[in-house]
Amino acid sequence: MSSVLKEDKPVVPDPYSLPLESLDPAKAEIFQQDQLWGYFERLRKEDPVHFLADSDYGPYWSITKFDDIMFVDTRHDLFSSEDGIAIGPLKSQAESAKEFRTPMFIAMDPPKHDVQRATVTPVVAPRNLSALEGTIRERAGRILDSLPLGETFDWVDKVSIELTTQMLATLFDFPFEERRKLTFWSDMVTAGPEIVSTDERRAHLLECLAFFTRLWEERKDSEPGLDLISMLAHGENTKEMQPMEFLGNLILLIVGGNDTTRNSISGGVLALNQNPDEYEKLRQDHTLITSMVPEIVRWQTPLSHMRRVATQDVELRGKTIKAGDKVVMWYVSGNRDDEAIENPDDFIIDRKNPRHHLSFGFGIHRCMGNRLAEMQLRVLWEEILRRFSFVEVAGEPIRTPSIFVKGYTELPVRLHAR
Repeated sequence: MSSVLKEDKPVVPDPYSLPLESLDPAKAEIFQQDQLWGYFERLRKEDPVHFLADSDYGPYWSITKFDDIMFVDTRHDLFSSEDGIAIGPLKSQAESAKEFRTPMFIAMDPPKHDVQRATVTPVVAPRNLSALEGTIRERAGRILDSLPLGETFDWVDKVSIELTTQMLATLFDFPFEERRKLTFWSDMVTAGPEIVSTDERRAHLLECLAFFTRLWEERKDSEPGLDLISMLAHGENTKEMQPMEFLGNLILLIVGGNDTTRNSISGGVLALNQNPDEYEKLRQDHTLITSMVPEIVRWQTPLSHMRRVATQDVELRGKTIKAGDKVVMWYVSGNRDDEAIENPDDFIIDRKNPRHHLSFGFGIHRCMGNRLAEMQLRVLWEEILRRFSFVEVAGEPIRTPSIFVKGYTELPVRLHAR
């Protein structure tokens, strides 16, 4: 598969060779070939609130600077999530996508958003997190101990996917032997339209709904548990959810619990290999894991954007965003804004204020699992450093062909013992 991708790569034009008004970063090949940086650099410098009159996804605004993204993200009175959180669907698939709407609390506005989110938040409350830490450490250790030394293997499959999928199965109390279904469904949701058709996606997600409905039926008749399905089945504000709303919230929790952590696990290995001085710094001082983890999440930015729709006319940097306009907050660009972050293109594991980034969002839709994601990364790196002197990247990574999930489908590595 990888050789086919390499041979058939579409040519990504130099962003500075294109007319500014037609600059469109929402192209999967730009992300898959890691060619996005020049596009966002130009937009930040020349037109940080940029309107594109026509694209594969229709007209949209690009918001590319840190403070402007923060403004849009925190003003849910001006910018609504009701119409969905990703830029899509493609214009050609807009009608069929409308017919298959899956409401979810991240794509709701208050008050409904607040009560549904509050139902599942206890799963990531501090007390529950500390109870989960031992489980994560044991599983991370078991996964790392099963890996071959000195042989090339795919880190994404053997570590990144495996650890996050095991964790998701725990949070849902999902049948452990069938846990890779969670990975598959997550990939179905986030795959670009050129990878999977709307009809195919619908069919697989209805399978997901049927599977989880069986779990729901079992849990609602049992004592309330600490897993996410029990919380939804017993929660006052969620127990009467319609099937499509249940599916929407499942998708949110599966993707939210999967992609951020999974791609940061891979991204951290790549970042350290590309910055050997930082890797050496880490080897000499393991306490730097604490500041390295949020720096990995910033540097990777595993979800590249979120979308809103203006509820009224809004002035931003002298431009008028009209009511009903689609507004895309490019987190991946804001995290490289040199007016907000010093030396933003550098990966620095002892950064002074490492949590000053946009990767988890802000405001009412801030990622509720951010501390769980950080804990998984911290524990994994503690266990890696106990066992290996070097996780060596042994070939080119293959990146996800997506403008939403910024991640990796393959990362060949070799392990060196301590």
